[in-house]
Amino acid sequence: MSEWRAYKLEELGTLQRGRSRHRPRYAFHLYGGKYPFIQTGEIRAARKYIREYEQTYNEAGLEQSKLWSKNTLCITIAANIAELAILSFDSCFPDSVLGFIPNKDVNLNFIYYTLVHFQNELKHIGEGSVQDNINLGTFQNISFPIPELPEQKAIAAVLSSLDDKIDLLHRQNKTLETMAETLFRQWFVVDAQDDWEDGKLGDVIDIFDGQRIPLSKMERDKKKTGVLYPYYGAAQIMDYINGYIFDGEYILLGEDGTVRTDEGYPILQYATGKFWVNNHTHVLKAKLPYSNFFLWNYLSKKNIDEIVTGAVQPKINQGNLKALGFPIFPENLIIKFNQVSEPMLAKIQKNKAQIKTIEKLRDNLLPKLMSGEVRMKLTELDHVK
Repeated sequence: MSEWRAYKLEELGTLQRGRSRHRPRYAFHLYGGKYPFIQTGEIRAARKYIREYEQTYNEAGLEQSKLWSKNTLCITIAANIAELAILSFDSCFPDSVLGFIPNKDVNLNFIYYTLVHFQNELKHIGEGSVQDNINLGTFQNISFPIPELPEQKAIAAVLSSLDDKIDLLHRQNKTLETMAETLFRQWFVVDAQDDWEDGKLGDVIDIFDGQRIPLSKMERDKKKTGVLYPYYGAAQIMDYINGYIFDGEYILLGEDGTVRTDEGYPILQYATGKFWVNNHTHVLKAKLPYSNFFLWNYLSKKNIDEIVTGAVQPKINQGNLKALGFPIFPENLIIKFNQVSEPMLAKIQKNKAQIKTIEKLRDNLLPKLMSGEVRMKLTELDHVK
């Protein structure tokens, strides 16, 4: 990489902290206007681009902040540090986020992938304090290897094409899930009949909690060779290891710790294929004639506050889970829903498999491109746009 030179971000564009210091709970008078206000959680949850937001500023909020332009690169420097995402609309953000706007001779996508490549190192810089963080001064002193603009564009075009495909598949799945949710709500909520009898969730599910095996981080670290499979916790995939204890299609419902959303709905994960589960999430399967997808649609909008116990550590024990209300729906309507929704679920699962394949390709290719192990011919740029 003899043509690559080390640059600090400030040499490549504008790098500044966000200006907003107030939080919604302390400054209600600043919120509820027309100016989007992005928070660190939304940066962490984004897939390269920030497309959604919950909070907005009014004129008073904007006055004590700054409206950053679309295509600003956001970099978190507190709590979950070195999380990265690009604004897809003008927005404000707090002082726990750095905003980077590249010069005209610097490619924004290339800088994004450069920081993704060095993300682990950036996270380690901020470790050890009471709350992990990187201050602006520390970040200003970090240099990154950067090639000339044509090679920046070529590398970024290849990686962006993969991320764009991933994003398209995620959006397709979101549309399919919304279609199924709308159908379920119309048939089983809006058009619900008064003569449908009350039942219990325990009557329509099988529970496989007895097969769960928790593994410590040390034990998981010893299982990192060969083919890797997801290791699920209560709310998310926590790791990948070279073993599995389940093979099939299951619904995971958080048992303790993180068990409910802010709206009171259960924390759910739709697990398919080969995977491992710790002992913090229930493992469920629907009994016929119900399908797992039917069960998912029911539970995803079912308030579970009545079955959550524990003031300090929220918990849903198996007895309470089985006692959760579940109407006795007409069998012919259940079968009809299964028939209509089955193609939707099949497409969702196919898209998920494709997403994993493309993510693996991108993750393998990125360090090779950034290290110079794989070099782009500049004439290839036209083929990857």
